[in-house]
Amino acid sequence: MLKIKRRNKKHRWQHLQASIRDTSILLREFRAPLLWFSIAVVGGGILFNFISSLVHEPVNSLAESIYIVLTLTFLQPPNRDFPNNIFLQLFHFLMPLIGIVMLAQGLADFGSLLFNRRTRSKEWEMAVASTMKKHVILVGLGHLGYRVALKLHEMGESITVIEFNANADTLNQARNLGIPVIHEDATRPAALEAANIGRARTIILASQNDAMNLQIALKARSMNPQIKVVVRIFDDDFAHALQDQFGFIALSATEMAAPVFAAAAAGVDVTNPISVEGQLLSLARLTISEDAPFADKNVGYVEDNYHLNIVLQRHDHTSEMHPRDKSPLHAGDVIAVLGGPEQLNQLLHDNEGS
Repeated sequence: MLKIKRRNKKHRWQHLQASIRDTSILLREFRAPLLWFSIAVVGGGILFNFISSLVHEPVNSLAESIYIVLTLTFLQPPNRDFPNNIFLQLFHFLMPLIGIVMLAQGLADFGSLLFNRRTRSKEWEMAVASTMKKHVILVGLGHLGYRVALKLHEMGESITVIEFNANADTLNQARNLGIPVIHEDATRPAALEAANIGRARTIILASQNDAMNLQIALKARSMNPQIKVVVRIFDDDFAHALQDQFGFIALSATEMAAPVFAAAAAGVDVTNPISVEGQLLSLARLTISEDAPFADKNVGYVEDNYHLNIVLQRHDHTSEMHPRDKSPLHAGDVIAVLGGPEQLNQLLHDNEGS
């Protein structure tokens, strides 16, 4: 029950972050119309104040002149008598037209984009991606890619997707989660740049084409030498060769559990899973962070609460195989844990203090 409440709270926070990001981008996209409208109102107020002084129908201050022009723009009568001078009278007829021309279309577009995400263009998705940092880029939104996206979303990761098939059934479902999906060919450097690869932490290649996955992986590493690469490869031997030669995390056809991909992308050193009575088990290594809820607990606490086994603990340069239940855990300790993908994902998420 506590995990469910924590997960729901995390999802609400994710949606709030996505909404704030969307609104800030909308304001940035419409800054030009807002700027010109502000110039028209302030400039009109200054001109109104100047003319009213010349024709001996003065207002109390420049601020009041600007306020008069602003109220006229929105078809609201000012708190004063209708002027006698023809030039001041023109403000009553011209400012509403200026307001309609400058604001109506902009407000209509703003509302459409704000409340209907499906109408947004590729440029919009690129704008959303440009605001991200230390995020995960997922290439391919097929059955595996979509399940990986869901797992990463559940773990609280920021994700950007590149998908060439604009008609993918999962595209709108991903966007409804607040995940930007860029319709582009990921083999083109421009597509990776659109996903803000320079500031990304990890890229996952989840398409069914080994050659294309390798091509994109090499381009991604050349554009961001520090990026972690998780690549789907159908051939087991080829997957192991990529790990040895390039340092990629290459998962073969026998290792295609979405949680394993998600765990690898999120920073856990995960071994190839083995199947024990139909259950996938992997050995993962992680360093306990200061924010982890199990820091300063003991081995038994972790094993009981996360339903996995700690097979090694390293503390102060000393390693202990199969530590006792009462062995204390400290921030900075390295532990090797054997468990299923779901349990490992939860342990990683909590270790990050999320």
